Amino acid sequence: MNACVVGLQWGDEGKGKVVDILAEKSDIVVRYGGGANAGHTVIIGDQKFALHLMPSGAVRKETTCVVGNGVVLDPGIFIEELDGLNARGISLEGRLFISENAHVVLDYHKAEDQLRENSLGKNKIGTTIRGIGPCYADKVGRSYAIRMADFRDMETLGAKIRKIVDYKNKFFNALYSADPIDADEIIAKCHTYRERLVKFVCNTTKFLHESIADNKNILFEGAQGALLDLDHGTFPFVTSSNASALGLGPGCGVPAQMVDRFIGVVKAYSTRVGAGPFPSEQDNEIGNMIREKGHEYGTTTGRPRRCGWFDAIAVKYTAAIGAINEIAMMHLDTVAGMGELKVCKSYTLNGRETTFFPSDAAELSAVQCQYETLDGWDEDLSQIKTYQELPRNAKNYIARIEDIVKVPVTILGVGPKRSQVIFRD
Repeated sequence: MNACVVGLQWGDEGKGKVVDILAEKSDIVVRYGGGANAGHTVIIGDQKFALHLMPSGAVRKETTCVVGNGVVLDPGIFIEELDGLNARGISLEGRLFISENAHVVLDYHKAEDQLRENSLGKNKIGTTIRGIGPCYADKVGRSYAIRMADFRDMETLGAKIRKIVDYKNKFFNALYSADPIDADEIIAKCHTYRERLVKFVCNTTKFLHESIADNKNILFEGAQGALLDLDHGTFPFVTSSNASALGLGPGCGVPAQMVDRFIGVVKAYSTRVGAGPFPSEQDNEIGNMIREKGHEYGTTTGRPRRCGWFDAIAVKYTAAIGAINEIAMMHLDTVAGMGELKVCKSYTLNGRETTFFPSDAAELSAVQCQYETLDGWDEDLSQIKTYQELPRNAKNYIARIEDIVKVPVTILGVGPKRSQVIFRD
C-alpha cells in the first residue's frame, strides 16, 4: 500500500513523527518537494533527530530513502545530515537515491535570498534565507539552473558556474551594490559535493515505478504545509513549491492514482512562522501558553512560532484540495489544562459569513473568525494508549473538528516520542 503524508496548516505540524511511524511498514520513503527550509523532528527514545532535507524514514535502518526531482537540494546541508546520521550509527549507504533532476542550491542563491529580503523592508515575506526561492526561480528560468546530474561532468559544470556567477554578480551589483561572489570558491565546494553525493544520483522516477511494479510499500513525504503552497496557499506569503498533496506527481513522477492513502497532518491548534495573514492567531497570553507548552520554535530557524486556535475552515480547504482521506492530529496533549478551547467554524468577510477559505493574502487579512467554544480537559494524555481512554471532552473536541472538516481523525499524537501515538480503529 502506498501513502502520502502532507501538512494541512502552515507547516511544522509534526509530519516527521507521522512519517517515521508509518515508515516502519514502508519499504521506501520519498521526499518530493521543498528544500532545507523545511524541518522535520523525530524523537526516538532520548535521541532527537532534526532533519531538513533527508526523508524522515532515514532514521529507520531498513528503509530506502528517495529525494525526488521536486526537491531543491543544498549539498552542504545534505552532507551535514548524512554525517550526523553516520555519527549516530545510521548509514545511508545502499539505501539512498537522489534524483538526477533535483535542482541544486548554491551560495549565490542564499546571497540573493538575503539581498532580496533585506530590500523589502517592512514588506518582508519571512523567508528562511536558505536560497530556496532563488533556486526555484532559476529552475523556472532554465538558463542558469544546476541539477544533480551536472555533477557527473565537473569540467562542464565549472564553466557553467562561472557563467552564472558572472551574471549574478552583475545583477547583484546593479540592483543592490553588493560585493562580488567568488566562482572559484563555489566550484571548489562542488568538487567536494561530487565526491560525497554523485554515487547516490540516479533516475529516481524509473526506480519508483519499478518499485511499484514490484509491489513495494512506498510512503511519500511532503514538506512545509498546504497553506504555504505556491499556487494554493496564502500568496505571496508562501514557499516556492507545491507544498500540498498536489505537488506529489510533479515532485517525483508518480501520479496520485498510484497512492492509496492521503494522510493530512495537523496540530490540535494552529501555528505559523514568518509574515502573512493568520486569522485565528492569539497574540496574547493564550498564544504564549500554547507556544511554551508546545515548544513552538522553528526546527530550521529557531524562530518563535505564532500560535492560535484551531482553524477548521483552513484545514477543510487544504483537505479538499489534497483529496485527504484521513487526518493525523498532533499535539493533542498540548491543549490539555486550558479550561476551554475554541475552534474557528466560519469566517465573516465584508459582513457575510463564509465557510470557504480565501487564499489571497489581502482577502484573508480581512476575515474575522467565528468561534465555537468547547469545554477542555485537565487530564494528562501522555501515557494514554487507546482512543477509548481519552477524556470525554477530548473526544468531543476531535469529533467537532471532524464534523467541520469532513475527514476522520485516525492518528493522535499525545507527546513528542515515537511511542506517544494513538491509532484509532
